[in-house]
Amino acid sequence: MRGENPPTAPMSIVDRLAGSPYANPTIPAAPDESVRRTLDFALELAETMFRYGAGALEVETSMIAVTTALGLRHVDVDITNQSVTINHAPQDATPSSLLRVVRSWTSNYAGLVLVHQLVTEIAAGGVSLNEATRRLQSISRRAKPFPKWAVTVAFGVFAAAFVGVLGGGQLASLIAFGSNLLVSLVARVFGTWRVPDFFTTLASSFLVTMIALLMFAAQLPISPTIVVVGGILLLLPTSRLVSATQDAINGFPVTAAGRYLSAFLTFAALVAGISVATAVGEMLGISRIDVTETFPPAYPYPVEVLLIGVSVAAIAITEQSARRLVLPTAAVGVVGYLALTGVGLLGVGDRLAPAVSAVVMGFLARIVALRMGAPQLVVAVPAALILLPGLTIFRSMYVATLDAAQITAGAGGMLTAMAIILGAAAGVVLGDNLARPFTRSATSLERRRRARRR
Repeated sequence: MRGENPPTAPMSIVDRLAGSPYANPTIPAAPDESVRRTLDFALELAETMFRYGAGALEVETSMIAVTTALGLRHVDVDITNQSVTINHAPQDATPSSLLRVVRSWTSNYAGLVLVHQLVTEIAAGGVSLNEATRRLQSISRRAKPFPKWAVTVAFGVFAAAFVGVLGGGQLASLIAFGSNLLVSLVARVFGTWRVPDFFTTLASSFLVTMIALLMFAAQLPISPTIVVVGGILLLLPTSRLVSATQDAINGFPVTAAGRYLSAFLTFAALVAGISVATAVGEMLGISRIDVTETFPPAYPYPVEVLLIGVSVAAIAITEQSARRLVLPTAAVGVVGYLALTGVGLLGVGDRLAPAVSAVVMGFLARIVALRMGAPQLVVAVPAALILLPGLTIFRSMYVATLDAAQITAGAGGMLTAMAIILGAAAGVVLGDNLARPFTRSATSLERRRRARRR
């Protein structure tokens, strides 16, 4: 017995768009322009998206939608960590393959929103290659929505607000604000000197820890642990860990492996910086501090919820999200935090509660983002940072590295942290998939609205 299709028949690459905002693109009878120009535009689009912080799946679906809508058949796309390859192999013709390597990154979710809108219009038909190229270049030259000073202040506001959530009082939040301003300035100076990120992170964590040790030596009424934690919150590669796990779930294991390695190098730099500062402090006669210490709540629960909203809004600003998306992103983060604490009260454990919260945030992020003409990740990633799986991994690595007697406890903490990360990332992806039936009408409405504008 034999089915209608041969068992080795290749799947149409357009089927990869199923469930994405670009499903069922308009397919013309012939290419709009030369094949080489279309391929170059697709690579330029992919490079821009990667540089602005998009995940591998978003880049792949955008490239497929664009090449299909511009009339190319027989196209394959391959994404490996920071390189993008596109292959065009028409029947009975000479194939061509182009490669683009992404070597720089910047936070620009507002630009990513504009790219998403451009791809949506191209997929709907009616946008020529010349117009698409011109608009993509305009997006690349467009100024970011927030100036550098606003981003620097937002870094400090996030740390101050989240230290309050972790149990620090007003003085702790004030010190965390000042520490993050200093860390931001150090990172900016090191960036102008072309210092690798590893040493920039190491220097920043060393600086924060020395500040905490000096305050401890001066007998100020504040725990040095909360000072260190508040200072390194934005150095933690939490978003990179979540993105890497999402890439692995979505079928990009090599890309995920590269991002995991980058994230764990950052953790190593943090531990190294704190270790060196601790050693210097002991030489000066200052006792070693325990950065794994936790604290009871410092504020009532309604105040904690408000602080969560402020911290998520600050993260959205640091990621250069569109101004109109800052408050909706904060609202999604607040709902996710309510779900986190609500599920935690049921006694499900510290591993399952973040996963349930991530499902809620992933579900709401897709609905909110698509209705506002944006990809899901620009809302989901800032909101998911409240789960802080990176802080759990850091504490585990710190214990295992600095105390040989606690290697087993550190390894157990690492497994717990990885379970939280997997649960959070899988929850965001699951929430995105659960929301797809509720966003089909929103995607179709957006495409029709943009078609009428043209």
